[in-house]
Amino acid sequence: MKENEKCVVVLSGGPDSTVVAYWAKSQGYDVYCLSFKYGQIADKETKHATLIAQSLGVPIKIIDMSSLKEIFMGVTSLCDRNIALTSTFSQPIIVHFRNAIFLSVAVSYAAGICAKKIFYGAHGSDAEFYPDCREEFYKSMEQTARLGTEMDIEIKAPFSGIPKSELIKIGSSIGVPFQLTWSCYLDGTKHCGKCESCVNRRKAFKEASVADPTEYAE
Repeated sequence: MKENEKCVVVLSGGPDSTVVAYWAKSQGYDVYCLSFKYGQIADKETKHATLIAQSLGVPIKIIDMSSLKEIFMGVTSLCDRNIALTSTFSQPIIVHFRNAIFLSVAVSYAAGICAKKIFYGAHGSDAEFYPDCREEFYKSMEQTARLGTEMDIEIKAPFSGIPKSELIKIGSSIGVPFQLTWSCYLDGTKHCGKCESCVNRRKAFKEASVADPTEYAE
């Protein structure tokens, strides 16, 4: 157990990072959460992140970086409604270097509160497609953080070696309230059920044989 050892969790409001937050709490860490507005269409993610932090009884800061939309417009369908969403992985759903941006802010926050651990929700199912979800990436960020702060900060994706379905199983075993999480790239009242993120969410619950509490529009 890591009783009273502080950690920062990058909490998007989705199931992956929520499992990480609940796992960190179960390990005894003193958890501090960060969530980000970066110009995404589904900015309700931060509302769900807040609900999750409240359910854990831990503090959360919402960092407003909405002006980043200026560089993501015309590039990614997560920020630009004029770019069609797809149900499978494609280049237009990538938000380039997003995790690096978030982790950089997390390093600054961690240094300020004397936390030596930073966790985020990258996992094995993402690593094939997203460079900033791979171990070599976050180990490089860790080295940069140490050089930039002169602190022994660790950056980890605790479940980087396992598929999303296994993450769902772990979350179920430690009581993660998946009904509070949000995955959809859109901002509807329900998950659209068609975008790549919804498809992956649905598939993960099915493969994990865990009841999916999500309401899908389709």
